[in-house]
Amino acid sequence: MPEIEESPQPAPGVGPWPGEWPDGAHYDPELLANGDTRNVIDRYRYWTMEAIVADLDRRRHPFHVAIENWQHDLNIGSIVRSANAFLADTVHIVGRRRWNKRGAMVTDRYQHVLHHDTIDDLVAWARERALPIIAIDNVPGSVLIETFALPRECVLLFGQEGPGLTDAAIEASDAVVEIAQFGSTRSINASAAAAIAMHAWVTQHATLPLAE
Repeated sequence: MPEIEESPQPAPGVGPWPGEWPDGAHYDPELLANGDTRNVIDRYRYWTMEAIVADLDRRRHPFHVAIENWQHDLNIGSIVRSANAFLADTVHIVGRRRWNKRGAMVTDRYQHVLHHDTIDDLVAWARERALPIIAIDNVPGSVLIETFALPRECVLLFGQEGPGLTDAAIEASDAVVEIAQFGSTRSINASAAAAIAMHAWVTQHATLPLAE
């Protein structure tokens, strides 16, 4: 049977800017000349990374995302990516400073990320700013996130895949919520749970974009 040649996949993004270049300090001359293959929305095509971050900073939502990192969880990168998609203010890594950035798909360049050595350090940071900590875990005493009024300004706290949040994290939280489940598994993937929780915040507080 003859081999079927696969047609080359088109390069992602856009090519060099056609015609006369636009004015504006937010444009990157190198991208205008060579094209922009980054995974960014059309609004940010050809913009410098610094200009994109500055524009995002003007619109960030007032919720934070915190993740315990005791076991070098591979989900952290995916959680950072979701935090960027939902425009979280900052992602806080609690525990090990190093984390696997592969799942972030370079979105960590556009997302503020802070490190805290311990849960106590995170709590102190949150208390200084009067930010309640909302833990997401299916433990005894938790309430359904679908029925919970999330504070507009808060920290959403997530644990590791498998063991979930530590006892210290649960005790430090102002509330503990869980995501309603209907199947046979005891829990859902940590990065999926984080995305659901962030979307729950969005449905309660965000100004939604107009459909095109």
